[in-house]
Amino acid sequence: MDFELTIPDGLGWVRGTPAGREWLATLPERLAACTKRWSLRVGPPFPYAFASLALPAELPDGTPAVLKLQFPDPDSVHEATALRRWAGAGAARLLAQDPGRRALLVERCVPGTPLHALSADAALDAAVGLLPRLWRPAGPPFRPLAREAAGWMARLPGNWERAGRPYERPLLDAALGLLADLVDSQGEQVLVNQDLHAGNVLRATREPWLVIDPKPLTGEREFGVVALVRGGELGHSPQAVRHRLDRLSAELGLDRERVRGWAVGQTLAWSIGGGQVFPRQVEVVRWLLETGPHRRKAPGTWPQVPPVEAP
Repeated sequence: MDFELTIPDGLGWVRGTPAGREWLATLPERLAACTKRWSLRVGPPFPYAFASLALPAELPDGTPAVLKLQFPDPDSVHEATALRRWAGAGAARLLAQDPGRRALLVERCVPGTPLHALSADAALDAAVGLLPRLWRPAGPPFRPLAREAAGWMARLPGNWERAGRPYERPLLDAALGLLADLVDSQGEQVLVNQDLHAGNVLRATREPWLVIDPKPLTGEREFGVVALVRGGELGHSPQAVRHRLDRLSAELGLDRERVRGWAVGQTLAWSIGGGQVFPRQVEVVRWLLETGPHRRKAPGTWPQVPPVEAP
């Protein structure tokens, strides 16, 4: 390794906790151990990391890869299991794993252009083709969506109070009510990814698009599109959010109101974290709540949404 290890700005939040500071202190040793174990040549970390330190790597035979040193949070504990389950079908391949160091060696997507580089509708076209391949029947060891949602419901009121009630109480009540209705009435349980936004789908050569960085759960298919609906990568406006909700629901044969309910619940739950409030997430919740049931359109009849620069 012929560079000085620097921590990307996106990982700065870990310095705010004792566990995070301990994790940062162990990174040089873990990086050196993994580099030696797998005989890797590594480059400086990717700058966009938020939940792991990710570095471009090269195997002894010249194969490009990515070395990931995960922050030990529960959301990513089964990332390797999900990648192994998909076995490269629509997702980056897992090449090797060191569970003790929370280290993964995964296929590098080349050229690695994110899905949100496309226009909104072209990106949705790609998502509609990709998502059904990932929704495989699944159970343990993946955490159930029902348990995850129960945690959101338990934490939401306290987080709202501690943050100084940053949004109106009716938003909180609506999210809690929707989640309570959804949890016990789910359809078939499949492998879903609660962070599959348009920045976590990359252009590749082995397949046109591959999913990276999964945060896997088992839950109904309607939850599987929530990250794309709420994510601002394909436009942050009431029209853009509703367009994604309508297109993905209709073209994937999903219950639009269940998609909307899950999107409200998860987005509000993720609107406060690490002592921060994320007002854009709260805006998405307001827009979704303003969107009532409406007639589904036939695929291919959607008006084009102009490209919106990603935030």
